[in-house]
Amino acid sequence: MKLRGSTILITGGTGSFGNRVAAHLLEHGPRELRIYSRDEKKQWEMQRVFPDFRYVVGDVRDLERLREAMKGVDFVFHAAALKQVPSCETYPVEAVKTNTLGSHHVCLAAAEAGVKTVVALSTDKAVKPVNAMGMSKAMMEKIVCAQNQFEGETTFCCVRYGNVMGSRGSVIPLFRQLIEDGKPLRVTMPRMTRFLLTLDQSVDLVLHALTDSRGGEIFVRKAPACTVMDLAKAMRRKYSSRGEDHPIDVVGIRPGEKIHEVLVNEYEILRSTEDASYFTIHPEYRRPAQAVTRFGPGEEYTSENTERITDYDAISALLDQIGEVEYYL
Repeated sequence: MKLRGSTILITGGTGSFGNRVAAHLLEHGPRELRIYSRDEKKQWEMQRVFPDFRYVVGDVRDLERLREAMKGVDFVFHAAALKQVPSCETYPVEAVKTNTLGSHHVCLAAAEAGVKTVVALSTDKAVKPVNAMGMSKAMMEKIVCAQNQFEGETTFCCVRYGNVMGSRGSVIPLFRQLIEDGKPLRVTMPRMTRFLLTLDQSVDLVLHALTDSRGGEIFVRKAPACTVMDLAKAMRRKYSSRGEDHPIDVVGIRPGEKIHEVLVNEYEILRSTEDASYFTIHPEYRRPAQAVTRFGPGEEYTSENTERITDYDAISALLDQIGEVEYYL
């Protein structure tokens, strides 16, 4: 109901999330969908599938360009980011320019344009960050969630994801490509765990945030998890002609990589509420009268203590849900 007849802008709209959310948003009858990104090639490719969208070439680092793109916009989904951990470790200032300062520009432009709601996409790496990508995203969360301390027409909130299956940069497309090329699967650490969230579930989370936000919250969708070794074994059995004979190499943990994903830390759990599908982390300036979660003080919600999937059939079923993936090496 909120989206019908509205104008929606998606920053980083040519990415995995942007393509999937665009298809969902069409079902809600928006007046216009604007895809804002700096990659004209990906815009051309996306335009072949969605020819009726408005495509805007621009970078979130460019405040003036954002101001132009935001005119007449009702809702913003902010997905533009540098998200590759290794490259952000090599060039941390670039992560700051896009993930932190770029997000600040999105907030400024949205407030000036009178946008109704901004939903910014964050990551588990922003929780107790150990790498440059996570640190830049943690500051993004602070910037976005701080906006509603002050008077204004725009509601700002964040959503926080763990691993989104099949998205660009996730391990699943890499494993698929290695299998097709007949190369060994590369596992960093066998006991490492990752959440298994489908792209459709990630879209469901932003629509939930759009509907339920009062301003300043971080919304988390619950998801099962598995070890990367169990995922690799399931994928070789499912996709490789060699089956369980397809080799798996253990290559060691990468710089800045966590063993387990944390989506709600022990400090946030004290101001969180929980239902069957979501956690809502309320802002410090509007804490709930009572935190209502199954976790006690000092506990966290992580890929280690969530529902664990270990058997092939369950992992295979989730792999079937993600549809086509974009391969890369």
